[in-house]
Amino acid sequence: MSKPKTNNPFEHGYYETEDLEGLGFKSLGDNVKIAKNCVIIGLHNISIGSNVQIDSGVHLIAARGFLDLGNYIHISAGCYFSCGGGIILKDYCGLAANVTIYSSSDDYTGRYLTNSTVPQEFRRDLPKLTVLNEHVIVGTGTCILPGSIIEQGCSIGATSLVNRNLEEWGVYFGSPAKRIKRRKKDLLKYCPNE
Repeated sequence: MSKPKTNNPFEHGYYETEDLEGLGFKSLGDNVKIAKNCVIIGLHNISIGSNVQIDSGVHLIAARGFLDLGNYIHISAGCYFSCGGGIILKDYCGLAANVTIYSSSDDYTGRYLTNSTVPQEFRRDLPKLTVLNEHVIVGTGTCILPGSIIEQGCSIGATSLVNRNLEEWGVYFGSPAKRIKRRKKDLLKYCPNE
């Protein structure tokens, strides 16, 4: 269970698996911790595996589309997920603070109106599945755009822009993100079934 409330107004704490059960998540694993000051919309479209921690100020917006989090995932403070086209994070992914992941976009060509306050008949949404495969680590302030498939083992440096698919076991950095070198696979020896 969650720790008792303290008198400290800055200590929000975490909801744990026992607190989250029955709230309406599509599925929920064991040992899940979600900071109490997160914004989560569309619980019925969100699946969370086991051993997942979501830190303060994270926004998970899944009113449309879906979010599927695997096992052993850490999402640091201030991350933002727009799940309109579907977002998948597979096992052992780690996101540093303020990473944004989008899986849908408005049409920016000028042929349609944009933003969610405009009636749907005057807009054109462009949903695209966005996937982070196993052992992907993403540096602070990085933005991942719709349709990006980040293959297993990629490491993405801080403040990068991912606007395309990234090949496995690469270290990427920049805007747009470019492959700098190969990432070592030594970490696999610590993971069961790898």
